[in-house]
Amino acid sequence: MRLLLDSHILLWWFAGSRELGKRAREAIDEPDVELFVSAASWWELSIKHALGKLDVDWAAARTILRKNEISLLNVTFDHADMAASLPAHHSDPFDRMLVAQAQFEGLQLLTRDKRLKSYGATVLCV
Repeated sequence: MRLLLDSHILLWWFAGSRELGKRAREAIDEPDVELFVSAASWWELSIKHALGKLDVDWAAARTILRKNEISLLNVTFDHADMAASLPAHHSDPFDRMLVAQAQFEGLQLLTRDKRLKSYGATVLCV
């Protein structure tokens, strides 16, 4: 399984939070799972940090990504084209980008945002 972690899943996983939930933790801990984090999520979290809504040790976060062999997924023009063509089920541009990236790259987006389920099998809502 190839999973793209959304921002909340990533933060809860980093923090070891119970908010992550059992199903999400099991999916992340699968033996053959490949984990991905999008530059769009990193950008979203950086904005929240800059606004004082989030306290993150960025160096420690990058160390966790490397240590866990999480692949970094850049945003491309193809991703942007796909995000623009998605049905308007969800208005958050960061979430729409994650859906587009998951669809384009053959990943499943791991999220707790039930509103994203309308994008189909690409979204794994836990």
